[in-house]
Amino acid sequence: MNILSIDTRPFTGQKPGTSGLRKTVREFQQPHYLENFVQAVFDTVGIKAGQTLVLGGDGRFHNRAAIQVIARMAAANGVARLLVGRGGILSTPAASCVIRKHGAMGGIILSASHNPGGPEGDFGIKYNGSNGGPAPEAVTNAIYKASGTIAQYRIIESGDIDLDTEAEFTLGEMQVQVIDPVADYAGLMESLFDFEAMAALVARPKFTMCFDAMHAVTGPYAVEILEKRLGAPEGTVINAEPSEDFGGGHPDPNLVHAHELVELMNGDEPVAFGAASDGDGDRNMVLGQGFYINPCDSLAVLAANATLVPAYRNGLAGVARSMPTSRAVDRVAEGLEIPCFETPTGWKYFGNLMDAGKITLCGEESFGTGSDHVREKDGLWAVLFWLNVIAERDQPPQAIVRDHWERYGRDYFTRHDYENLESLPAQQLLADLRARLDSLPGQTFGELTVDAADDFAYRDPVDASEAQQQGVRIFFDDGSRAVVRLSGTGTGGATLRAYFDAFETDPARMSLGTQKALEPCIEALDAIAGIRERCGRDGPDVIT
Repeated sequence: MNILSIDTRPFTGQKPGTSGLRKTVREFQQPHYLENFVQAVFDTVGIKAGQTLVLGGDGRFHNRAAIQVIARMAAANGVARLLVGRGGILSTPAASCVIRKHGAMGGIILSASHNPGGPEGDFGIKYNGSNGGPAPEAVTNAIYKASGTIAQYRIIESGDIDLDTEAEFTLGEMQVQVIDPVADYAGLMESLFDFEAMAALVARPKFTMCFDAMHAVTGPYAVEILEKRLGAPEGTVINAEPSEDFGGGHPDPNLVHAHELVELMNGDEPVAFGAASDGDGDRNMVLGQGFYINPCDSLAVLAANATLVPAYRNGLAGVARSMPTSRAVDRVAEGLEIPCFETPTGWKYFGNLMDAGKITLCGEESFGTGSDHVREKDGLWAVLFWLNVIAERDQPPQAIVRDHWERYGRDYFTRHDYENLESLPAQQLLADLRARLDSLPGQTFGELTVDAADDFAYRDPVDASEAQQQGVRIFFDDGSRAVVRLSGTGTGGATLRAYFDAFETDPARMSLGTQKALEPCIEALDAIAGIRERCGRDGPDVIT
């Protein structure tokens, strides 16, 4: 085995505290750029004799080329066994499943999540640990530090490996196994849910369903589980073939980008239940006939109905939500008398709680929901959970949600995104807002008076690690809340996100349009922060 040590130069491409590196494809195609990050990962985590590494991604452009490089580097760095998904494919939750099932040291996942793909699109890479979840902040910070001082990387000389045939072979001294990317994950889903009851549901003539895979990684998983194992009609899964540029679309499961699904849900022959997933399969959107279910409500409804599902029949240890997510699940936790944790945005915080046995279900407002079956959010799992609940309750999804509102009250929620802003002005806006927090309580803006304001900070109850400045929270006297933070999911410019939620118990006011119900809170925040004026926008670019 001829191992090469190739000179490289340091770079600072990874932001400290993030779970990976997400940049444009063109940046990843720079000489030694990918190799720098991968070597920094191997140097940081350390590779011991006999260890297994999992490798795969969402199939976007540059996925296959990157896998060839990473495989040769893994062999050069002493990995004993490499498990790689056929075609280079592994959804993010499936990768977590494979890591956990096979006792791997961890895995390298190639994805830029819901960002567009193609030669002019985005690419990403991250390392997940042996628990199957995103590496903790201490590890990602160490990777970042290593990437800034690295001088060489190790790689073997070899031809490309065959990614399209399930087989076992050697690469240098490393054993490589190309695996069915769906099998382990599908088997896990069968162990969690009542497939017999769900199959009976999808067999009903009046129950129609559509799953939009958005030409992303979840297509093969949804076809295998929904059509082959549950018996849904062929064609239930649309846009099922993964594409390097996601069919020219934007693989973000929301009402704007999943427009084909939305049209089917509201057409002349509307579909009873609809769902979509994103680029790497970890996010989900669920819809009833003419009825959008926001992700905050989805988490709360699943928590309230968890004991209807075999895997959660004995109840939940606890639940958690990201700070910007509405407080709907908090009310369920209170009713169930179980703990509810509020964490910063980022799945690694949920992973700590799950590893410690403190929570069973968790979710984020950004279409991410999950449980302790893996250590990533899981789009298709959430869809199957809904199908199981619908089968057990024998109600359409909109009726289930309305029953939930009658019992727990309704938490109106919306998110306003201001995209592709200049980074420095966006950061200054948030800094100016932070500087005024102490003066806001008692002031009135429009119809509302500020009760309290803070900059969310978190102390992890498991490892005592701390996260500061996670987003500004403003609480108003009517119980509503506004949150402002900068997002780190894009690769160009800055995205400023404003979140609004308000609790309503009056049945007469539970059918208001979301933007109308939240209008006082929206206007109050703009009066406080001047977002539209300072961003130079008439309004948000995207409303969710």
